Amino acid sequence: MSGNVRARRPASPPPKLTQTSQRFPHPRQDHLDADERRVAASQGFGPGRTKYFPLGGIDLTSGEVKLLFGIVLVAAGVRLFRLSRPNSVVFDEVHFGKFAGKYIKTQYFVDVHPPLAKLLITLAAFLFGFDGQFDFKDIGKVYEHTPYVAMRMLPALLGVATVPLSYLTLRALDCRATTALLASLFITFENGMVTQSRHILLDSPLIFFTALTVFFWVGFCNEDKHEPFTESWWAWLLLSGLSLGAVVSCKWVGLFTIATVGVSVLYQLWNLLGDLRVTPKTWARHFLARALCLIVVPILFYMFMFQIHFLILENSGDGDGFMSAAFQHTLGGRHMADTYADVALGSEITLRHINTQGGYLHSHAHTYPGGSKQQQVTLYPHRDQNNVWRIINATADGEEPHDWANSPLHFITPGLRVKLHHIATEKHLHSHEIRPPISDVDFQNEVSAYGMPGFMGDANDDWIVEIEHGDKHDRESSKRLRTLTTVFRLRHALTGCYLFSHKVKLPSWGFEQQEVTCNKNAVRPNSLWFIETSTHSKFTGEAEKVNYKKPSFLSKFLELQQVMWTTNAGLTDRHTYDSRPESWPKLRRGINFWVKDHRQIYLIGNPTVWYLSTLSLVIYVAVRAFLILRAKRGYRDFENTKVVKYDSLCGFLFVGWALHYFPFFLMSRQLFLHHYFPALYFAILLSCGVFDLLTSTLRPKLRLQIAAVLIIVAIWNFSYLSPLAYGNPWTRAKCESAKWLKTWDFGCGDFLEDYSQYKGQILATPQQSIVATVGGEADGRAEVVVADNQAGNAPVAGEAEHTVAVMGQAEPGPAFHEPAKDIKSDHLPVPPPAPPVVDEKVISTVGEIKDATAHEVVLGPEEMARSLAGAASEKVVNQASVEAEKAAAGEKPKEAPAAAAEKVTSVDAVPPKNEQVEKPVAGQAAGPLGEAEVEAAKAAEELFPNA
Repeated sequence: MSGNVRARRPASPPPKLTQTSQRFPHPRQDHLDADERRVAASQGFGPGRTKYFPLGGIDLTSGEVKLLFGIVLVAAGVRLFRLSRPNSVVFDEVHFGKFAGKYIKTQYFVDVHPPLAKLLITLAAFLFGFDGQFDFKDIGKVYEHTPYVAMRMLPALLGVATVPLSYLTLRALDCRATTALLASLFITFENGMVTQSRHILLDSPLIFFTALTVFFWVGFCNEDKHEPFTESWWAWLLLSGLSLGAVVSCKWVGLFTIATVGVSVLYQLWNLLGDLRVTPKTWARHFLARALCLIVVPILFYMFMFQIHFLILENSGDGDGFMSAAFQHTLGGRHMADTYADVALGSEITLRHINTQGGYLHSHAHTYPGGSKQQQVTLYPHRDQNNVWRIINATADGEEPHDWANSPLHFITPGLRVKLHHIATEKHLHSHEIRPPISDVDFQNEVSAYGMPGFMGDANDDWIVEIEHGDKHDRESSKRLRTLTTVFRLRHALTGCYLFSHKVKLPSWGFEQQEVTCNKNAVRPNSLWFIETSTHSKFTGEAEKVNYKKPSFLSKFLELQQVMWTTNAGLTDRHTYDSRPESWPKLRRGINFWVKDHRQIYLIGNPTVWYLSTLSLVIYVAVRAFLILRAKRGYRDFENTKVVKYDSLCGFLFVGWALHYFPFFLMSRQLFLHHYFPALYFAILLSCGVFDLLTSTLRPKLRLQIAAVLIIVAIWNFSYLSPLAYGNPWTRAKCESAKWLKTWDFGCGDFLEDYSQYKGQILATPQQSIVATVGGEADGRAEVVVADNQAGNAPVAGEAEHTVAVMGQAEPGPAFHEPAKDIKSDHLPVPPPAPPVVDEKVISTVGEIKDATAHEVVLGPEEMARSLAGAASEKVVNQASVEAEKAAAGEKPKEAPAAAAEKVTSVDAVPPKNEQVEKPVAGQAAGPLGEAEVEAAKAAEELFPNA
């Protein structure tokens, strides 16, 4: 062959045809040079794409499927073991069990959490025949005719389902099967998660939907790397959006999960924006698809849950007092008939407060125990005859005419000086320079009801009308008082203070109704009022009538969100077992759930799992910082495929942990250990990701042995502390030895000295054993105490006489007490002006703002004396609110939302002997303010009642 002849190269294969071999049957779809491979690795792609791609990037072998099935069986055994014990109310079952009853009875209530988890618990209760009659009143109350096991089963099953999700998530993140096994067993034997999932609580559904969201999102990311806009790509994206809606519909902590996915979305879109192979049109498709599925779909799902909530809770209930008057008008039993639009002198009206969810200005035939000892004036949340006042002219000389039908109409205009006459007791709304019984500060005056039949009162009964604003659809409402549309203030004529109410409750002698005062430095929203109903003898059927406008679903939805937000922010009271976020990763303390029968349930984590997860967080931060420093020095660690893989994996999990943990530092409300559980889930997965990296160079057998050691230690820790999770018998010695930290404050004194003492024991509450619920509500929840002092419950020999684990206020959710008969005062005769003094007991059923069901108060002479003696101590409860107003001095303070009110009305019955009932003498000459002579006459009549 001559030197100038070149050999021909074999012809290239035709386009779209690639050569295959027996050894490599699946050729690569693309052939990248070194630079392209580096770019692909930096974006998380593998070395090449193949034709075969498992759904969501999860490729499980048949052996793994069997292993996963076995893990699920183990998790079910751990979480369902003796689920029926204890057979009494535990922890916040007091509240969430009660909510299921409210759903079944369709009675409206308000909780600070969205409804999905509560609806799922209600569904389980309904399917197993719960009628809603059990009241879940106290921790330790034995269940009767209640499918509590079925109700506990739902959180428990969701806890079981979280275990395989953790396994599948790590496999989707390209971790080894050993690593996924380690994570699933860590979560299976995590004591805190086990304890939380065995009771009627919301955290287990929350963690489940958090894990489900992470799993769907990781699957979507794998599909997106493989090939976007396929059917499976859309399916994973849509499932991610639905799961986001579910997690935020359980608790607002789900917003942190949305933030986690949002950060990942921004990272993806940023990388796509820098990829020149992605056209602007394709990038816009990516953006719109994610916006639709990850923003619109979760919002619609969340709103749909509240639509179901409103449809079920169609009748009036103990949550009415949280909501506006227009909202209450949509509930069954709270509908108001059309009322006259105009208000004139002589009109009989009911006044509602604007800023505290519309309580009525109210008075009843009971007097203040101190101060002027005149008749009480309060804010009351329900309709009642004692809410009705007649508005009369204060400038007229002599007695007002009673023939209103033949008197000319005189509408109420700004600046008019009026009196408010309480029709039921025939007294006038009154104020004077006497400090209120609770808000005892210089700028607040007492408001009372003062006078007698035929007595026109004095200048301290006079109020000046100041119109704040009207309705834009009713021009006359800004010129004169009009029903429902005019918002106004009442200024006291002599002292210049404004009729005022705030979220401070009177003690038991005031039936825990809301305090009304006259405030010289009144916060404007708290001094605004409107007229709800108006009647006048001269108004005929042709007169204009008005009623509330029925709010739309959107307005009801937004109003409830505002109430939930304000209520949640108002839960700032301290509690015996609360904790701050900085203590959670170190597992400094837990929460006492239940103490009874010499057993205890105490929420505490598994130390092995907890501390390994915390250590992994520290390791990740340290290694990531080290790699950043090396990158600054010119090292190309982030071009290494292995580094990129684990940085992407651990970085995503670390961001999830951080976004579920650090926001709690910004919250001033009560916080507890269980608030850390969603972050703990991410930390456990991160610890297993770190394990996968550290053992990546080891032989599989050695890796499995290391994992086995960690699992055995975790199971041993779980077993050692399991009596606190299951409420099993334990000895004091073992309890004391289990206290690894001094801050673990479970009560070892509750346990017996030896296991033999439990044999044949009658399950009953130890004498004077006390435990209180954890929960919360608008104004901070009072303790719920379990005590069994029956004679048969004698302590065992050698036992301490008192077993005490006192708990105070905690997690959100209204506190309920035993319901009482709904007695309305408008069904009873109005008490006479001068009632005789009697010794018999008086029953008064009142609406409690803190409690959400009726509470019957039986008042006799002895009971009233005790209530008066305790007034000073109860006054301290509201001191914080008073001090806040005092500091504000006219500026708007941060107030808690209106507390849940019962749907009962007060019965203003005859006062007992020890109450001072004012009886002014008709026609008696009064001094400049008309009080001194009348008070003297009243005192004389009390001293000589038969004279």
